[in-house]
Amino acid sequence: MAEVSPARAAAFHVLMTVERGTAHADELLRGKRVRALAGADRNLATALVLGVLRWQLRLDHEIKALLARPNAKLDDEIHIALRLGAYQLRHMDRIPARAAIGDSVELAKQAGHHYAARMVNAVLRKLADATHEVLPEATPAELARAAAHPVWMVERWAEFYGMDAARKICTHGQSQPAQSLRIVSAEAEAQLAGAGVVLDAGALLTAARRVIAGDVTATAAFHDGRVRLQDEGSQLVAEVGGHGSVILDACAAPGGKTLILAELNPMARIAACEANAQRMERLKERLVNLGGRVDFRLGDAAELREEKAYDLVLADVPCSGTGTLGRNPEIRHRLHLEDLARQSDRQRAILRAALRAARPGGRVVYSTCSLEPEENEQVVRAVLAENAQLRVVPITERVAAMRAEGVVTDAGAERLAACATDEGFLQLLPGRLGTDGFFVALLEKRAG
Repeated sequence: MAEVSPARAAAFHVLMTVERGTAHADELLRGKRVRALAGADRNLATALVLGVLRWQLRLDHEIKALLARPNAKLDDEIHIALRLGAYQLRHMDRIPARAAIGDSVELAKQAGHHYAARMVNAVLRKLADATHEVLPEATPAELARAAAHPVWMVERWAEFYGMDAARKICTHGQSQPAQSLRIVSAEAEAQLAGAGVVLDAGALLTAARRVIAGDVTATAAFHDGRVRLQDEGSQLVAEVGGHGSVILDACAAPGGKTLILAELNPMARIAACEANAQRMERLKERLVNLGGRVDFRLGDAAELREEKAYDLVLADVPCSGTGTLGRNPEIRHRLHLEDLARQSDRQRAILRAALRAARPGGRVVYSTCSLEPEENEQVVRAVLAENAQLRVVPITERVAAMRAEGVVTDAGAERLAACATDEGFLQLLPGRLGTDGFFVALLEKRAG
């Protein structure tokens, strides 16, 4: 039996696991199987997995048109083998067609589908000879098909943000996000430069950098935690609340925002809440250097019963994640429109608990990485309507203060001001500032 390249074999395994709904691609790509690959193979496996997931809807459409029986149900292994081959043929010019087709055929055989392997070979050879169709993008439905997004998502984005913004969101969703760093010290930045890592300034924050070239993950500064890979929008969420002496991170895992809260407030006591036991263990490992400053609490943030205990609360709530489709492309295949109402109910419960936990005069940051109003402004409006003791701190007011504090760059402050909504919230759209999509509301609990 012929051998399959290590990168394609690993990609096939990851895609099969994702297809079965048992794990997320980003976690699997950080797993032992992929980490064990040589550097070039690891990069190829990552590109294959994310590329297939990003373009899956369009790949499936093209594959279906070439099947002898277009409505036939294919086994998962055959579907994955076809998608892998089709993605390489359509989107990876440097890979020879014979390698893409041959390994896909062999993957089908090794999965026990010897007869279907001949069909895989025939379909991919037809695809290799076919012209790559340029699809129109004039309407939301056309854009969705061309950019391999669900029609219902693109229709909503076009309605809420306009067609131009919808195109940029889709383009961002089909691209590998830029690598952004959190720089803790000038010394760490100098060490990265010494290791051949080329950086540029962030778009928004003075502590953020963008990676232009080099492997950050191979440096001592990265392994020591003195620099961290983190989307600049995610960093911003942790900066918005400002300072406090007693802080609650209501949905703390994976811990990147908790670390920033600790950096900004070196004398503060921080409670870190997480509902999932496995994620809690990983959170503890990541925050081990904070020592006794963090009180780890395994439990559902929606069920917190503390009252008037914290002067700063971060409620970065679980959400649909539609602002992160470039980083987490499988979301588009798993999310359904009806899921948003269920998410919204839970988000309101978490925000209510966060507000109960805040002291009079304290602040609550509510944030998501979602583009959907049901999870964003509608949640905040509903909770505000229940409580006359709350006020929205206009995001432009807070950004101006962050600019004066040296947290936000001058150019970043202007960019963020342009992303403020009429209600005083912040909506970062993918494709606008180079960040993932985020929604942020800053609420203040009135004293007295």
